[in-house]
Amino acid sequence: MRPPDRVPSSGRRSIRDMQPPALLPGGPIRDGGDPLSDVSLTFDDNRLTSLVLGQFDQNLAKIERRLGVRATANGNHVVIKGPPDACEQARRVLEALYARVKGGASLTLGDVDGAIEEGVLQGSLFPKQSEPERSAFDEIRTRKRGSVKARTAAQDIYMRALKNHELVFAEGPAGTGKTWLAVGHAVALLERGLVERLILSRPAVEAGERLGFLPGDMKDKVDPYLRPVYDALYDFMDARMVERGMLTGMIEIAPLAFMRGRTLTNAVVLLDEAQNATAMQMKMFLTRLGEGSRMIITGDPTQTDLPPGQKSGLSEAVRLLSGLEGIAHVTFREGDVVRHDLVRRIVAAYEAATRAQVEAGQGR
Repeated sequence: MRPPDRVPSSGRRSIRDMQPPALLPGGPIRDGGDPLSDVSLTFDDNRLTSLVLGQFDQNLAKIERRLGVRATANGNHVVIKGPPDACEQARRVLEALYARVKGGASLTLGDVDGAIEEGVLQGSLFPKQSEPERSAFDEIRTRKRGSVKARTAAQDIYMRALKNHELVFAEGPAGTGKTWLAVGHAVALLERGLVERLILSRPAVEAGERLGFLPGDMKDKVDPYLRPVYDALYDFMDARMVERGMLTGMIEIAPLAFMRGRTLTNAVVLLDEAQNATAMQMKMFLTRLGEGSRMIITGDPTQTDLPPGQKSGLSEAVRLLSGLEGIAHVTFREGDVVRHDLVRRIVAAYEAATRAQVEAGQGR
């Protein structure tokens, strides 16, 4: 039995020592066959290096599994072994993570995933001459969160679309960051003074259950439907600023049904869970857009809670409006889920089942 690459000085085995060999698209790393490469990195600060590697080297283990390399860490020194391109990608990932923690930012497994995706998108250190140079993933900045960077190529496209278009449709499964990034972008625009108001809306449709009449005033009645939007808002803004914004009308949270007859000027308007809007509601909402405003519409067409036979306004709007000047349409897939690795596998399983049903229906 081959001994582990390294045992931490504490005497406890690292997560990497408990994992199976790292996998490449063609299988595990082998000593024979394709030539392997060694890349060495030495960081300036041992404490920051430990943050990059993660508790029990969990971040390093993720890099090994995702890129198909083997990495050995000793203090602030890391040696990476594997195919040349994969080693260079791992080096760029580790350097990017070190720069992040050196700047004072925190580091999560999601940030590691984002750095890996960005490194893969940027390509090898030795790209083909015909390939254009790829830039880094885009980011948004708010006072509370600081810099928030895209974690997947689809998120990068989405964030660039938000900055360059007045109307953006975002479709995709849960956990891809559609709503969260849209709220972050809206807060950034508000803090920079590019808009005067932030309006967040959702259709008040139960997810397969009848909740009956809810007690309280209008805010109390719609709060349960808009809780995910509240959560994202508090992520990007201090609670004190959110409460003040709601009192002054700078931040407005309203159900879709109360949008009729309004003209929304100098505002960023977000419609979440738009797959539950009817065709008439979607047309009404889209025509609320006024001067100096931007509109973001997010939803998952596979999770419609409308009555059977009712057409989703989101799907119809995307079909009718995609390609028009000033409008962007971004589609997320199951591979873009950033919430949790298990969520990604759950979404993939449901997507596969749906495709199988469609193929079976076409074969009849």
